[in-house]
Amino acid sequence: MKCTRRMAAQFSLPRPARRVGAIALALGISVLPVPSYAICKREALDLPVTIAGTRPTITAKINGMDARFIIDSGAFFSMISAAAAEEFKLRTSEAPHGLRVSGIGGVTVPTVATVRTFTLANVAVPNVEFLVGGSAVGSGSIGVIGQNLLETWDVEYNLAAGMIRLMRDEDCRKAMLAYWVKPNDPVSLIDIARTTPLRRQTTGSAYVNGVKIRVVFDTGAAVSMISKRAAEHAGIKLDGAGVTDAGPVSGIGRSVAKSYIAPVDSFKFADGEEIKHTRLRVADLDLELTDMLIGADFFLSHRIFVANSQNKLYFTYNGGPVFNLTKVSVAQNADPQNAVDPASSASVPVKQPSDDKPAANEPADAAAWARRGTAFAARRDFDRAIADLTRACELEPTNPEYFFERGQIYRQKGDEHSGLADLNRVLELKPDHIPALMSRAEVRINSKNIADGRADLDVVDTVAAKQSEVRFAMAMLYERANLMPSALAQLDLWIASHADDSRMPTALSTRCTARAVLGRDLALALKDCNRAVSASPKGSNPRFLDSRAFVRLRLGDYDKAIEDYDAALKMNPQLSASLYGRGIAEVRKKNIADGEADMAKAQKIEPKIAEQFTALGIVP
Repeated sequence: MKCTRRMAAQFSLPRPARRVGAIALALGISVLPVPSYAICKREALDLPVTIAGTRPTITAKINGMDARFIIDSGAFFSMISAAAAEEFKLRTSEAPHGLRVSGIGGVTVPTVATVRTFTLANVAVPNVEFLVGGSAVGSGSIGVIGQNLLETWDVEYNLAAGMIRLMRDEDCRKAMLAYWVKPNDPVSLIDIARTTPLRRQTTGSAYVNGVKIRVVFDTGAAVSMISKRAAEHAGIKLDGAGVTDAGPVSGIGRSVAKSYIAPVDSFKFADGEEIKHTRLRVADLDLELTDMLIGADFFLSHRIFVANSQNKLYFTYNGGPVFNLTKVSVAQNADPQNAVDPASSASVPVKQPSDDKPAANEPADAAAWARRGTAFAARRDFDRAIADLTRACELEPTNPEYFFERGQIYRQKGDEHSGLADLNRVLELKPDHIPALMSRAEVRINSKNIADGRADLDVVDTVAAKQSEVRFAMAMLYERANLMPSALAQLDLWIASHADDSRMPTALSTRCTARAVLGRDLALALKDCNRAVSASPKGSNPRFLDSRAFVRLRLGDYDKAIEDYDAALKMNPQLSASLYGRGIAEVRKKNIADGEADMAKAQKIEPKIAEQFTALGIVP
């Protein structure tokens, strides 16, 4: 996320970061000396972080209420969604004239909200301002903590240990600041650009296939990605051998972009760390002033020290795949949770310490064990993740969060039975734990236990704020359970509060489908589907076209229905619903042979497709 060039040069919101630092140092809260090889004065403020997906998150307080944020080194200013501002009853006002915030998915025009008391790392700071707008950021968070906090410090990212450390360094300009590195151990050092009020991100250079590119180190990006333009300049051809679909990516803007996984001969930084014969995620988007986002996946596999005081960045490799090459879906909001493609394990640096070394310092308490466990999970090391979370559960057996995190890891590993047991334990300890209710509802609905899954979702409906981000996921689960009236109710609430969200086309298409299945408000259904199709990149989602075709089939507009079905099947010839629906439309137009051929082909793909259409009252 960046401020665009259209922003007025004099734009300057109050800088809460300076007050955070001043208050923390003055009170001595969580501030400790840090050793260094050189003689210089160093103090630090520790921010314990939990890894959600791959991104670092922290719990803060907005006017005394808990709120989860992503630590986002790619965001020029801290920001929350409009729905979150409404949920926390924050008043908004106009931003300075000309302010535009750009990022993955486009540009948004934000407003500004002032938090009367914002509490971070146990430090209460008065009158902190946030930009308001854009898509929800995912990972269970309401917004991001950006560079208006981070750039005023030197910052150590030790995500593998669940920690970010903000440093104040005095007389250290010539010191080697990666204090954890032993003499003669390998360490990478690159130059980074000096930050400015209009360019606060941590930027540097790398090389792809020997071609120099500009990179931004961005913990808010769940996965690293290079722009299509830069990839092609480096000789990567998206129609070449070995290129695969990687799903859509989204960010602050309303749009989604297609992404691909492509083989590359070499990715390296100038100092020598190099990954040979690997693959990179290529996204069809404009990153404006940079060519590649070095995302949270890279931060997880490295210990990184951003020395803003020196305009240098130090890092060492600490194990695991360098780049997460999981295929994502827009419903995941670019926050991958599924198993990593095994081929991504080819991403291993040349200078590679052993990944089997025991940790030098074991976690000190249950919270530290849990944080390290979530970091192991993000690196797909599920056995060590479960071991760490088990230790946290043993140390604090009444803390529901540790059982929840372990349950999620069991589920990622494929052990739904153990995961469900942990979710049950969470809800014994805290019956209104929304994430656990949602997770258990998903388990139950996936196993066809619709009644109990619905019961969990209905509890969430009573305790979640009407603007809550969770209502999108609720709608998807209700729809999966074929509980269409409930899905419609959730979609109505979510759509009303998330106008700028990149998942709006999915929400509109789902609401269109729900209305069509129920056979009600078909004119409104068609309007929703039209908006979904027009808001999506051409050829990006055949299911939106399938939904619109179904509405048109209901309305008796067979020519238009066939047109949409044709377009959907051109993108995905295996869509059984599109084949069967087109077959019905053809039969109703008296094109019997073509229609029966389509329906027969659909039944080979999905034997129960005829029963599904008949149940909805749709027959040839």
